Amino acid sequence: MDLSLPIEKLPNVGPRNIPRLNRLGIKTVKDLLWHFPVRYEDYTETVSIDQVEPGQKVNIQGEVLKISSRRIFPRRMSVTNAIVGDSSGAIKVVWFNQSYIENQLTEGTLVSLAGKVSLNKHGLCLSSPTYEKIGSSNLQPNLKHTSGLVPVYPETDGVTSKYLRFLTKPIIENIKIDDPLPSQMLAKYNFPELSQAMRDIHYPTELLKAEVARERFAFEDLMLFQIKALLERRKINQLKSVSIEFDQPLIQEFIANLPFELTTDQKVALWEILKDLQKSYPMNRLMEGDVGSGKTVVALAAAYQAAKKGYQTVFMVPTEVLANQHYKTVALIVKDGSIKTCLLTGSESKLDGQDISKKLLKQKILSGEVNIIIGTHAVIQKDVLFDKLALVVIDEQHRFGINQRATLAKQIDSELVPHLLSMTATPIPRTLALTIYGDLDISLIKEKPKNRHKIITKIVMPKERSANYQFVREEVKKGRQVFVVCPRIEISDPKKEIKTGTKQSKMNILWADVKAVEEEYKKLSELVFPDLKVAMLHGRLKPKDKNQVMDKFKDGGYDIIVSTSVIEVGVDVPNATVMMIESAERFGLAQLHQFRGRVGRDEYQSYCLLLSSTVDKTTNQRLKALVECDDGFELAEKDMKIRGPGEFFGVKQSGIPDLGMAALANVDLIKKARAEARLLLKEDPSLKNYSLLKERLESFQKLTHFE
Repeated sequence: MDLSLPIEKLPNVGPRNIPRLNRLGIKTVKDLLWHFPVRYEDYTETVSIDQVEPGQKVNIQGEVLKISSRRIFPRRMSVTNAIVGDSSGAIKVVWFNQSYIENQLTEGTLVSLAGKVSLNKHGLCLSSPTYEKIGSSNLQPNLKHTSGLVPVYPETDGVTSKYLRFLTKPIIENIKIDDPLPSQMLAKYNFPELSQAMRDIHYPTELLKAEVARERFAFEDLMLFQIKALLERRKINQLKSVSIEFDQPLIQEFIANLPFELTTDQKVALWEILKDLQKSYPMNRLMEGDVGSGKTVVALAAAYQAAKKGYQTVFMVPTEVLANQHYKTVALIVKDGSIKTCLLTGSESKLDGQDISKKLLKQKILSGEVNIIIGTHAVIQKDVLFDKLALVVIDEQHRFGINQRATLAKQIDSELVPHLLSMTATPIPRTLALTIYGDLDISLIKEKPKNRHKIITKIVMPKERSANYQFVREEVKKGRQVFVVCPRIEISDPKKEIKTGTKQSKMNILWADVKAVEEEYKKLSELVFPDLKVAMLHGRLKPKDKNQVMDKFKDGGYDIIVSTSVIEVGVDVPNATVMMIESAERFGLAQLHQFRGRVGRDEYQSYCLLLSSTVDKTTNQRLKALVECDDGFELAEKDMKIRGPGEFFGVKQSGIPDLGMAALANVDLIKKARAEARLLLKEDPSLKNYSLLKERLESFQKLTHFE
């Protein structure tokens, strides 16, 4: 069987079914075979009719004794009733809107039925069961749909599991596929070879075999992940970078002059970064730190040393508000007049606190007059050229790969590639980070800065709202400030609204978010807190207006700020002590924890209020986890267990095979896959003896991306 054969070449795939199968990602025979079942219906035991009980899922086999259809006119539906009997008795069977069954299962036909038994006023009944003709007196035929462990697949409109079984069963029965995994590796872990694993996952004779097959496929995906990451790292290690000497006295002086004391975690992370900068190949490090753990100051210390050695550093952040904040932080901390810092975003350009034309600023960056450049993506535009760029710091982990580095290398007109430090406040369990960001070294900052109170987190149900508003008023009376976050509006018809990433769909979502903020702002400023100063912040505001609102809020000009869920990452307002989240159940744990980290940044006691409008089990589980725990890494583990890795990483559309994705929660399997990937590449660095594995890797590399 040629796996690359287009699906339309298979028998029983008509023109109407091609687009439907495509919707499930099935375009070739390979896609069909790798479209694995989500579960199995257990019809391993055929029961006699006199043994069936209400609520049971059963397989019975017998003869059609009687069958007839009738139409029910007011409800415009048809009902097909049959009586099926075996040697022990008979049972009523009913199907709705499938009158053609009467012609297929004529009286006297031997049939196998699988479905749920219900009890109504007429007695026991099988309602809409799956059926297959047996066709002779042999009651052990080769049945696809009604006997044994029957696979249930992810489905879509017009493509049922029954149809998918109809397509896969003939292929699976005689399948022979060359296995990309070496036979010694399969033997080591007791994995079946590929053809057998394919039969076991689609049509297992027992559930344990299906599980082993599933683990084998997940292992393969994870190992490809690891090989990809190790090859990426090897590529980076072959590049050349500036070696920046570690100047210990300089760094000690910098730390001594800080207005606060660094935690042990911050010192360790800084040490790791400064040691990396000494190497002649580019640093590739991810600094993971909980919200408010002080990542920026660690990165700044590295940038300070680079500046003192005559090199430039770029800080790239996702939003203009955050770029402004970093710019002000640097001005507060770096008091050395010999170091020049600039801000460059889509709408602003500043040097040493003063506005400057973009043209002139770009000239100064090129001449090397500016040491630290802070900005949004505007800093890597083609017309921004550098003199001696040695370090790029990316806040909030936008994956910044080899291609962007190559672009920057061209911009500095040099063979040397800058060092890269990525920062994220979304804690990822370390083993997972090693899988997903296997090409990065990782520094963890878990400790919170000293003198920080634990943020009190509380779930607020609808009946407690007025007391909640009174509490907010009292905090404002004490001179404190409040963040209110509005949820993303649920779009009425997602299919219609979101045409995968089109400009129009993004605009629709943005407008929906703006509307949510405007409504909440109106309610709070006019009805709930008419006597307080309330402002709003959303994506439709011009960057300049956003900055003005944030600056005024930071300076105490507003008591309450109402924002969309994109409340600027990393925004630092020490006087804000209340984070109030509307419809908290609509957010993931990691995001709620991010919001919570916007408060509690000074010595005042702070609060996070989760306003919930539903009380379902999963919501409660998630919100309770937040109330009980303030460790981002622990929450990340819980979030992943509750939502599954695909949702947790926000990568449902990343092209990663589902099994590989699910296996990201299996630490033991990750470790095995990582060890095998290392051994393979050590023994055969270009995989020339593993041509099938190399082919799989190439198609895998096209598929997977964590941007």
